[in-house]
Amino acid sequence: MTEQPTDEDRQKLESLRDLLSDIDSAVLAFSGGVDSTFLLKVASEELGGKLIAATATSPTYIDEEYREALELAEELGVEHVTLESNELDNEEFRENPPERCYHCKSELFGQLQDLARERGVECVMDASNADDSGDYRPGLAAADELGVRSPLLEAGVDKAAIRRLSREMGLPTWNKPSLACLASRFPYGEEINADKLNRVEKAENFLRELGYDQIRVRSHDDLARIEVTPEEVDSLAESGTREKLVKRFKEVGFTYVTLDLQGYRTGSMNEELSREERAAY
Repeated sequence: MTEQPTDEDRQKLESLRDLLSDIDSAVLAFSGGVDSTFLLKVASEELGGKLIAATATSPTYIDEEYREALELAEELGVEHVTLESNELDNEEFRENPPERCYHCKSELFGQLQDLARERGVECVMDASNADDSGDYRPGLAAADELGVRSPLLEAGVDKAAIRRLSREMGLPTWNKPSLACLASRFPYGEEINADKLNRVEKAENFLRELGYDQIRVRSHDDLARIEVTPEEVDSLAESGTREKLVKRFKEVGFTYVTLDLQGYRTGSMNEELSREERAAY
């Protein structure tokens, strides 16, 4: 990845600033990840005190990410609001259909719209970027239905540009691994519950303790399918590491432990979807 922003990156940043300058006030769905931290930084410079960062707590979100979001909002001097969300109360979400993300985002964006109305704020924003339009993203449909703005997507800013610009701005998230809610670890049709979410979170935390950052533990009932970057596959399969990993994964509740030889890739659970199912969103 190019270390310095390209001329095209800078042009997209100016487009983003122009877009944000036309917004009077906003609530931003803020996770503390690469994209939302970058957007929070730029939006805070354009909107000043008329910006609110809102982070939801949920069994599907990683606890450490919530704490980091609080710290980042404080460092950037943006007002922060915490929302409570429990998608597991929604049967349509628990059943984990291909449109699961639609149900999750509908609840979240609905809460954000309520907050915006209460505070007299003009709009709700999320941090979907230009790359998100190329994958199966039911959450984008929920955003569209509820009138949520996606400035990064609208300005054509992609993940690589966000990382380069974030590094130049001194944001600590510039090289942070890509994250997604824990519900994305389950194949469609497998019911999601709190115990399964907790099991996956403990397993991924152990991988981080071993020094792996860009990871996913995909849960297939009692089988764990581990994704790390292709460059790290061999090291994870080494005898000493493998034995520690199997021991810990069985302690947290998995019966079988496997390593995905294809390595980490975003949306690997979407690979089973048909063209027609993908086209639905």
